[in-house]
Order: sequence, then structure tokens, then C-alpha cells
Amino acid sequence: MIADAFASLGAWAWIILGLLLIGIELLAPGIFFLWLGLAAIATGLLDALLGLSWQAASLVFALLAVAAVILGRWVTRSGAQPEAQSALLNQRGQALVGRVFTLETPIKDGQGRIRVDDSSWRVTGADRFAGAKVRVVRVEGSTLVVDDP
Repeated sequence: MIADAFASLGAWAWIILGLLLIGIELLAPGIFFLWLGLAAIATGLLDALLGLSWQAASLVFALLAVAAVILGRWVTRSGAQPEAQSALLNQRGQALVGRVFTLETPIKDGQGRIRVDDSSWRVTGADRFAGAKVRVVRVEGSTLVVDDP
């Protein structure tokens, strides 16, 4: 009964299926159903143009679905972060090594502070006055070791 209704709609059945799959993507985001939905819509358009049998349309959908998913994975992977940035994702201190900052408080008895964006970091190094430029040379725990720039 459902198969007869699906077959009676012809090319519209594929377009409706594609829209349903894209609608599912809105409910369960993951950028997977989107590609299947686009493949179903493309199958419906090809079916409308060429008058495919249901077997041929099913085969075209299967091929387009595989191609769309592979293309979708390629598109979403190409926008990924470079490995250099993603390697330091949870190691914020390591990402600061080599950068030059201005001392927020003087380094006195080997301890001071710098401001990095919206946070303040404890630094160790030779005594310097507030406002001096320092370069981060390494990280020890949550403390930055600084030297002359």
C-alpha cells in the first residue's frame, strides 16, 4: 500500500523524501541526512527529466547518496582546523610560547603577571618593571617562564 502510494507519486516521491530527510537533519543535526536529502531531491529531478523506472531511480539514489556523503565529508573536513592549532587546543599555555607580552605587574623576586586577552597569567623570570616586554619561552604547569624579547 505504501509502495503503491510512493510509486504513484513518481518523481515527486523522491523530492518529498528529500525534503523529509532534510527536515530530519533539522531535528537531529549532524550533517548526514542533509546529503541523503540532496541525493533524493537530485534523484527526483532526474526521474522527472528522464522518466526512470523505480528500479533505476533506486539505483540512481543509491549512487548519488554515496557520492553525496563522500562529498559532504570532504567539504566538512576541508574546513577543519590546521593540526598545529588543534594539537594545542587544550594546552593554552603551550600556544603562548614564543609570543611577546607586556608585564601587568612587575616581576619581583622572580614572580609577576601578564595579561593575555581576558585572562591574567603568573610568570616567572628575572626581575623586571611593570610595562616591560617579555617573551614566553616555556610553560611549567600553569606558570609561564619569560625572558627578554
